[in-house]
Amino acid sequence: MESLAPNIFTNNLQETIAVYTLLGFKVAMSVPEQGDELVWVMMVNGGVTLMFQTFDSLACELPEISRKDGGSLLLYINIKNIRDYFDSVKDKVKVLKGLEKTFYGATEFSILDNNNYVLTFAENE
Repeated sequence: MESLAPNIFTNNLQETIAVYTLLGFKVAMSVPEQGDELVWVMMVNGGVTLMFQTFDSLACELPEISRKDGGSLLLYINIKNIRDYFDSVKDKVKVLKGLEKTFYGATEFSILDNNNYVLTFAENE
């Protein structure tokens, strides 16, 4: 195995792009690439790649893909300069847990995205 890029389903792709752009991600690819409304995007920030896709785009092909917003998914993202990053986003997102040092030595904070997924950012300072 070489990498993992989760494909996260959303009901509002434009809102999701806006939230993750605020977090420092950039759109690297999208479908359709021009013109019509987007149904899928790949966003990157450093070595982290996330894909986002609308439920409707796969409803016929994979009807098994369904859920309520959020669920039991937590994305754990290692970053550098966590304190500066926290200061840059804390007033723009819903913070669930502020900066804290864990028993295993990481400094972390957690936020909730627009799809009710929890993102925990961590740095081993």
